[in-house]
Amino acid sequence: MEVNWDGHCFGCGPLNTDGLRLTFSPGPDGSWAEYVVEDRFQSWSGMAHGGMVALMLDEAVGWAAWHAGHPGVTGRLAVSYRRPLKLGEKVRIVGQVERVRRTLVYCTAEVKSLDAGDRIADGTATLVMTDTKVEAGLQR
Repeated sequence: MEVNWDGHCFGCGPLNTDGLRLTFSPGPDGSWAEYVVEDRFQSWSGMAHGGMVALMLDEAVGWAAWHAGHPGVTGRLAVSYRRPLKLGEKVRIVGQVERVRRTLVYCTAEVKSLDAGDRIADGTATLVMTDTKVEAGLQR
């Protein structure tokens, strides 16, 4: 399978003005990003929609696989919510590759509060490796 990254991804695309524009960096504990949850992603009063948390985890595993040299698309994502994510809360999102088997990349991720220091959610994912093309002029 071949996929093309054009910078419009809702989670990480720098060209998507409606998205989160997450920027992940490789680190010793996996790929990470920090983000402050915007009010426009509200679900219940004062809380971010759970789908936004799942999106953060999905981005974390995707970037972990990318940085490890195994780019792919998510085939399965299982999310465990530990507590609601508050609007305006600053979080650190970390993804790690646990193992690679043939064309599958097994990853874990977590969303942790930098304000309170506790874990908001974690997840496991299986990615299917792809041949990824990045459009000219864009960096990934």
